[in-house]
Amino acid sequence: MGTDSALAGQAAKLLSFDEARVRILTGVRALASERVPLMEAAGRVLATDLVAPGQLPPFDYSAMDGYAISTADVEGNGPWALPVMGEASAGRPAGPLARVTACRIFTGAPIPPGADAVVMQEKVQRDGESIRLSEPVKAGQHIRRAGEDMDRGAVAIGGGTRLLPGGIALAAMLGVSELAVARRPRVTILCTGDELRAPGDVAGPASIPESNSAALASLARQASAVVRIAPIARDEPAATQRAIEQALDGTDVLLTVGGVSVGDHDVVRPALERAGVTLDFWRVAIKPGKPLAVGRSPSAHVLGLPGNPASALVTFAVFGMPLLRALQGDARPLPFPLRTALAAERKRSADRLELVRASLESHDGALTARIHDNQASGAATSLAHSDGLLFIPPGEAAAGKGELFDFVRWGDA
Repeated sequence: MGTDSALAGQAAKLLSFDEARVRILTGVRALASERVPLMEAAGRVLATDLVAPGQLPPFDYSAMDGYAISTADVEGNGPWALPVMGEASAGRPAGPLARVTACRIFTGAPIPPGADAVVMQEKVQRDGESIRLSEPVKAGQHIRRAGEDMDRGAVAIGGGTRLLPGGIALAAMLGVSELAVARRPRVTILCTGDELRAPGDVAGPASIPESNSAALASLARQASAVVRIAPIARDEPAATQRAIEQALDGTDVLLTVGGVSVGDHDVVRPALERAGVTLDFWRVAIKPGKPLAVGRSPSAHVLGLPGNPASALVTFAVFGMPLLRALQGDARPLPFPLRTALAAERKRSADRLELVRASLESHDGALTARIHDNQASGAATSLAHSDGLLFIPPGEAAAGKGELFDFVRWGDA
């Protein structure tokens, strides 16, 4: 079956959301790696395991302000009196502990050789140059042992991990100054349409500002992409083909916006094919965003997004963002949804998964989603005021108040 007839067959039977996402992510190969300074590694994906070069912590240290002692000096029945000799603080270790003495010690200070416990300062009485304690002391108390958090040679952070602040902190504590991460994906955004003008340009008859590229670029950069905005392509087949060919040069992911439906002026889908893009599927059973075209050129992944702002941003969030993360070898390219209660009853679509713009609220300690009234594909207000997308599967019965559904925040896409 040829490409045209295969895609025509999809017009009769829409691809399910889950099947579409599986097909987009199947066979994605991670980009090459590069080394970056630790200070620039946030949000990047580790290309290889980070192996601990040493123990963590690197030495025994005190967990409290107090006094380091040897428990052998306080055996039997108390109370005990010990002269204080020496002081240890963070970065300033003391010498070996003399027999039957105590060493003043502060949190983070190395444990002096010969000491095996720390007594909190609140548990002793200080009398000049001596301390007096009356409670038994256990060996090891208030001491953080070398290697108790991590041994040398252990995998500190696995390859394929997206680096969050905690991972950056761990790498820094291990003394690592740079990391091997996946190269940033190169994304090119090509918007199409005779009606479009650049934001700030003088308005012409029936023209509208091109609003999709800024929003899509913002979301793509959230996945560490490097974004290029191509000049607007007009609704003319040859010009659109040339624009696509130019946009494909040097990119990993091409996003075309608009012109992928079946109208007389929807010229993008055939132009993609003439430019050497093999389309895998077209049309998905979701709302908004049904006319989504997905394919590959010899060098790039291609997503043909609908032109309406909500449809473009929603389809890129649920399909394009996982693709960008998979290209970086992210072991978890899909977001973890929140299980969220519906704030009010709502009719369902009979045959399509609805990706509904909603805001999160808390009622009686429970997380709820309040759906915005205007869910039109061109509605910008619900995009701007929503926290993310509520996933409502198709069905004949209405979705009831309090019923639980998956919710993905824009910031987690």
